[in-house]
Amino acid sequence: MATEAPLAVARGVSGLSMFAAFVLKEAKHVLRDRRSLLILLGLPIVMMTLFGFALSNEVKNTNFVVLDRAPDASTLGLTGRISESNYFTFAGRVQSEAEINDRFRRGDARLAVVFPADFEHDLRHLGHAQIRLVADASDPNTASTVSNYAAAIVAQYQAELAEGSVGPGAIAVETRMLYNPQLKSSYMFVPGVMTLILMLLGAMMTSVSIVREKERGTMEVLLVSPMNPLILIIGKAVPYLVLCLIDVLIILLLSYGLLDLPGGANLPLLIAESLLFILTTLTLGLVISNLVQQQQTAMFVSLVGLLMPSLVFSGFMFPIENMPLPLRVISHLVPTRWFYLIASNVMIKHLGFAAVIQPTLILAGMTLVLLFIAWRTFKQRL
Repeated sequence: MATEAPLAVARGVSGLSMFAAFVLKEAKHVLRDRRSLLILLGLPIVMMTLFGFALSNEVKNTNFVVLDRAPDASTLGLTGRISESNYFTFAGRVQSEAEINDRFRRGDARLAVVFPADFEHDLRHLGHAQIRLVADASDPNTASTVSNYAAAIVAQYQAELAEGSVGPGAIAVETRMLYNPQLKSSYMFVPGVMTLILMLLGAMMTSVSIVREKERGTMEVLLVSPMNPLILIIGKAVPYLVLCLIDVLIILLLSYGLLDLPGGANLPLLIAESLLFILTTLTLGLVISNLVQQQQTAMFVSLVGLLMPSLVFSGFMFPIENMPLPLRVISHLVPTRWFYLIASNVMIKHLGFAAVIQPTLILAGMTLVLLFIAWRTFKQRL
């Protein structure tokens, strides 16, 4: 009995040494594979420097709130006119500017319509009045689009007043963009490209690396080694975890050094969330590697099978609220949706952990589920 504890400790140390040696071997293999290394480190640089285009999409069902300091017939009529359009959904009234910012932070609204206390009086007696449109410009294209839609509705309402008995009142529209006053497209595509890069590289490189072992026949050698085969498979993913973290650092350097992204973001939180998302993509790569037998198939599934859902359902290119209900439900199962939400909130809105708890827990749950699926589908005999 006295010798059992030292033997157990010795086995543990021996197993840890074998695991470290295996990780080191895999890291050397990755460094020798110049093509894979070029993809891992070159793709982020190319995409971040060349992906500088803006996309304009039709926006529907955008939530808006109203700050009406003295409700009257004119403000109620104009609010009703905006909410009746297909572009907007009335999300309630707020009592202060601070509450507008709070609704934007929570993602409950994208636009706020602010009426002054004497709106109807100025419109009827002075012949002109002013309202203010406040938009969430963390997504500059959507902010610009919804502001233009709202301004067009106000102009149409003004034209109808001119034809009626109220008189030719002029309504001046003041627009203010929060989080991105200059409407720079980089504020939108930096979190989106970062999400796509980590998803594709993490899942693709891990799955291709393991399937390559199957094709070469060296997987059989791993399966008969003293260490748990599943632990060895996880060890193969460790170098790609480190390389993906290096990609995150490259993206951050390019974002703040080359693309002039505003400072103030919680970088430790962003790196920690990126690490969680990388773990999610790596476990997804493990699942793919268990289901396919050829490198071409693994690459096809990783590129085609993951690229399209990542683009469509992340909210990066196409607003999720525009989608039919079945597609919005499906989007909840796509990891990129949650990481893009985290990245944009931390990088653009400069929010803290309290604002991203929900997507963080969802990503953590997805990682555990994918790891369980990888364990259950792993075959210890080829």
